[in-house]
Amino acid sequence: MVTNSETEQQVAEFLLQIKAIKLQPNNPFTWASGWKSPIYCDNRVTLSHPTIRTYIRQQLTSAIQEMFGSVGCIAGVATAGIPQGALVAQELGLPFIYVRAKPKEHGTGNLIEGEISPGKRVVVIEDLISTGKSSLQAVEALRDAGYTVAGLAAIFSYGFDVAAENFKNAKCPYFTLSNYNALIKYAEAHQYISTADVEMLKQWRDQPSTWGK
Repeated sequence: MVTNSETEQQVAEFLLQIKAIKLQPNNPFTWASGWKSPIYCDNRVTLSHPTIRTYIRQQLTSAIQEMFGSVGCIAGVATAGIPQGALVAQELGLPFIYVRAKPKEHGTGNLIEGEISPGKRVVVIEDLISTGKSSLQAVEALRDAGYTVAGLAAIFSYGFDVAAENFKNAKCPYFTLSNYNALIKYAEAHQYISTADVEMLKQWRDQPSTWGK
């Protein structure tokens, strides 16, 4: 996975500044999965900030070219990966498609929206990687449709071991612009969290399914 420490820290700074990421070690959030979490990430907020939106688009585009070389299509993962993917596709001058979480329940019943072009080399765009399950469902759908998936790019990852294992098993390379370690490093250095909170946050990342119970 490609990493760039300067980019990691800059993206972490942006996400904290605009409250796309919120850290509440003493008042945890509850995820849809039921997990208790001291962190909540909503990268949709970046779309409301033109300077940050542009920076993310440019960094994703540059990293895709560096890591994956020439590709023929960009695919977003519904829903939050759709606008990010469309911005990257525009920057690269490439066709854009997106993958639904499940097939459309009426009309054509599409799982993939846009002009399907089997044989093309595609990069998948996500906003966030947690376990990687939903991202890899999209990867599998594209492969089933005849695409060659070069890999996946996202804005942020929690850095769970299970995600790295899932991507490895799916033979899907990936990178993120920033990650949990970079975020905690920046947050502690700039007093978004106390030094005492850091150990708690590390414990959550190591055991997210049982933390807080």
